[in-house]
Amino acid sequence: MSDYVPLKYFFDQALAIRLADSIHPYYHSFNRKAFIETVTREVENKELKARVEVITDALEQHLPSDYEAALAILLKILGPENKREVGMFTNGYFLMPVAFFVEKYGQDHLDLSFQAMYEITKRHTSEYAIRPYLIANADHCMIYLRDWVTDPNPHVRRLVSEGTRPRLPWAKKMPPLKNNIQTNLRLLKNLLHDSSPYVQKSVANHLNDLTKENPEKVLLWVHQTMENNLDVNPKIIKNGLRTLVKLKNEQALELLRQVK
Repeated sequence: MSDYVPLKYFFDQALAIRLADSIHPYYHSFNRKAFIETVTREVENKELKARVEVITDALEQHLPSDYEAALAILLKILGPENKREVGMFTNGYFLMPVAFFVEKYGQDHLDLSFQAMYEITKRHTSEYAIRPYLIANADHCMIYLRDWVTDPNPHVRRLVSEGTRPRLPWAKKMPPLKNNIQTNLRLLKNLLHDSSPYVQKSVANHLNDLTKENPEKVLLWVHQTMENNLDVNPKIIKNGLRTLVKLKNEQALELLRQVK
């Protein structure tokens, strides 16, 4: 028999207790009993995203009404950074409501929320939380993304790629940044030689997404990048053009013949 338990079942009374116990030392006015009762009652018969939102809304109800004060408390319960390139959801799952708190309630505090996403992604992920910010104010977000693309932490570098993917799984489809595919490609250019397999996979998946948006521009960009002898990981190119290869796109097939 399998011991597999669907992720949604981790968002239950036990998680409410864990969060309440983590928060209370930093916010003694937190109504532990009411929070746990609300979560236990409201998550019943709901799917994963709805369960996460229940917990997030309960946090918003029981934390200070001021977003900055509430966020400061939540950032104290993040725990140690994830030093590995796995475990975002298996070990960091309990932070999903915290990330969603930033996504849902923090858009009027862009700089503060980006600082929070930076810390969250080093333990869990902010790839979903960042997307409404990108849609609302891509220009301001680019200030952070251009900085993060060279961050020493692979989780942060991955966030640049994964968070901006047009077709991120579990998320609504998002147009290219600033409605210009070149904006995405300029970010990816800095990650084409990334040393982390974790980041490499994200970049390839992002590139593959872009081929579904505008294959001609992506193929031209890959051709020019290789022609300019930039440091490129061939695995990223091969994986990034996989959909076009399946479609037997002649330009994609020719480019792969050139990849060493």
